[in-house]
Amino acid sequence: MTIVVKIGGAALEQAPTLRKCAKAIAELAQDGHHVAVVHGGGSTLTRMLTQLGKTSEFVDGLRVTDAETRDVALMVLSGTVNKKVVAAIQATGMPAIGFCGGDGMTFRARKKFVRGRDLGFVGEICFVEPCWLEAIWRQGGIPVLASLALGADGEYYNVNADEMAAACAGACHANALIFLTDVAGVKNAEGTVLRWLSTKQAADMAADSIISGGMLPKLQACRQALKHGVARVRILPAAEADLLPQFYLTKLSSGTEVTCS
Repeated sequence: MTIVVKIGGAALEQAPTLRKCAKAIAELAQDGHHVAVVHGGGSTLTRMLTQLGKTSEFVDGLRVTDAETRDVALMVLSGTVNKKVVAAIQATGMPAIGFCGGDGMTFRARKKFVRGRDLGFVGEICFVEPCWLEAIWRQGGIPVLASLALGADGEYYNVNADEMAAACAGACHANALIFLTDVAGVKNAEGTVLRWLSTKQAADMAADSIISGGMLPKLQACRQALKHGVARVRILPAAEADLLPQFYLTKLSSGTEVTCS
C-alpha cells in the first residue's frame, strides 16, 4: 500500500514523540508499504521569526508570508526541521531522503488567496510529479518533504503542510493519508472527540465556528484527499503513533476518521 503521513505539532517539538512517530513510519516501510512523510514546523518557524523581530499573522490558519518570512521558512522548514525528521527516521535503521516540494519540480504552486485576500508568498499546489518519490521507494527509502514549492514565476511559496500532504496522497494514488498531530482529534461543540466525521459535517461545523484556526486547512485537506480518491483519511494523536502500523489491521479508537459526505 501507499501511505502518506503528515507530521506536525508536538511530534516535531518533543523528541520522544518524534522518535515514536519515526519508529511507526519505519515499521510501515519495513512491512513493505510505500510511505511518504510531509512535515510542518510552524511553531519552530514562529520562534525564529520572533527572534528576528517579526510578528506572525494568520488568516484561517494560514500564515501571512512576506518575502522575508518566506526566506526564513525556507531556512527553517527545508533545513532544521526537515533534517531533524530525516535523522529521527534514519535512527531506526531505515534510509530517509529529505527535500522540499520545489526540488526536482516535484510540487508546483500558485499564489493562494483567502476570501479575496493576498497572503503574500502563500501557495496552493497545482501540480505534482511523483516520479522522484517513486524513485526513492524503488530504492527502499522514505521521502521526507518540507512544505514549500516553486511557482511558475520561479519564486518559492510557503504551502500549508496539510494541503501538501493531501496533494501528495492524491497524486500518488495513496491508500491512506494520516495526520499525526498534537490534538486528540476533531471535537464537537461539547468538546467530545468525534471518532467519525463526514466532510459535510465538517463544513457545517466550520460554518458554525465550532471548527476554526489550524483545524480548518486540515479538514479542507482531508476533503481534497478524499475527492481525489484516497480511500482513508484519519487524524491521529502523535502521542499514539505506535498504533500506526495497525491502521489497516485493527479498529482504532483514537483520533477522527474523516469520510466522504
